[in-house]
Amino acid sequence: MQKQPAAKTAFTPYQVLVIVLLSLTQFTVVLDFMVMSPLGDILMKSMDMNTTQFGFAVSGYAFSAGISGLLTAGFADRYDRKKLLLFFYIGFIVGTLLCGLSHTYLMLLFARIVTGLFGGVIGSISMAIIADLFPLEQRGRVMGFAQMGLSASQVLGIPISLYLSNIWGWQAPFLMIVALASAVWITTLLKMQPVTAHLNEATERNAVKHLWNTVKQRNYRIGFLATAMLSLGGFMMMPWGSAFSVNNLHVSYEQLPFLFMVSGVASLIVMPLIGKLSDRIDKFKIFTIASVWMMIMVIIYTHLTPVPFIVVITMNILFMAGIMSRMVPAIALTSSLPRMQDRGAYMSVSSSLQQIAGGVAAAVGGLIVVQPTKTSPLEHYDTLGFVIVALSAVSIWMVYRVSRMIKAQVAAAAGPQQPEAVLHEA
Repeated sequence: MQKQPAAKTAFTPYQVLVIVLLSLTQFTVVLDFMVMSPLGDILMKSMDMNTTQFGFAVSGYAFSAGISGLLTAGFADRYDRKKLLLFFYIGFIVGTLLCGLSHTYLMLLFARIVTGLFGGVIGSISMAIIADLFPLEQRGRVMGFAQMGLSASQVLGIPISLYLSNIWGWQAPFLMIVALASAVWITTLLKMQPVTAHLNEATERNAVKHLWNTVKQRNYRIGFLATAMLSLGGFMMMPWGSAFSVNNLHVSYEQLPFLFMVSGVASLIVMPLIGKLSDRIDKFKIFTIASVWMMIMVIIYTHLTPVPFIVVITMNILFMAGIMSRMVPAIALTSSLPRMQDRGAYMSVSSSLQQIAGGVAAAVGGLIVVQPTKTSPLEHYDTLGFVIVALSAVSIWMVYRVSRMIKAQVAAAAGPQQPEAVLHEA
């Protein structure tokens, strides 16, 4: 009851600028990753790729992003977070430009690996900046806006990308991302202030030791596992969404961009509301309700047969609402676990595990789902749904453990100790 006034605290103009820049950064990075799926058909035909090669092109990003995060985690708390963001973002821009200039499969595969090496770290740096600049009572709203990059990429990015690719070829979406990201990079360089408060905290000088001391913290490992479980469930369905819609639900290629757009609009409406709710109501309760809702929708959706397009739209909206509604409170909770001097390393490891878990999930999903021919319906998609439900149930337990530690932190804030310190004494 006492948290409600804090939740209404208005953002300063500078905080609004930071939220906008980080949200746009997330938008470009997420769109770069997500656009590969809707472009899959035209990519495979243009470059004479088979499905296995296309799978490597998609997973190459995820695994290189995960490895990059682990390699850079030990250095993440040793530098100004703004400088780190600018460095990795310019690398991401270069990698995306290489994608747009690719003319062979090997060049595209190399470009995706380069993009993942840099792009996979940006999300963790952004989350660390948010955790540094915004108190816990504001963080749910900020996470809601920052994570809107996923929905915005569906609402604007994917339909526009498909439209441009139909006119100028599949390279056009990547060049569009380069143009937008370059403008965001320049604005960040000129307008964002250094983020260096964490440098005043004691930390290990040796990067490897700092990484090891971060990973060996028991409460950090619980946060890592919770994040990985969230990613396993989410990434397991994503690669097959379009194929299921087209081949099983008989959605046409002309209807597909509209389906992405409507689902994204619904998410844009839902996520800020969930962000506000998670700043007023217990975050774990919000997460649990959203997870149960998602589990119900997964079972219903994966058992769908051909239905009118309006039904497909409705089911997608309800399904996406559950997915997005659980991510906001979960990320707000897990980002509060690390001490300030460990935050960059923690976020880097967490992001890496998220990417690697996504790659594993896509691979496992490929072993479960079967499509005898390129035009036949997907088989065993319902089995995939049951696996996701089981993983979601485990994630509820893991986030509950994180929530207990955060509550201990908040309770300790009333005493003489710093709230983050109590986590490491528990």
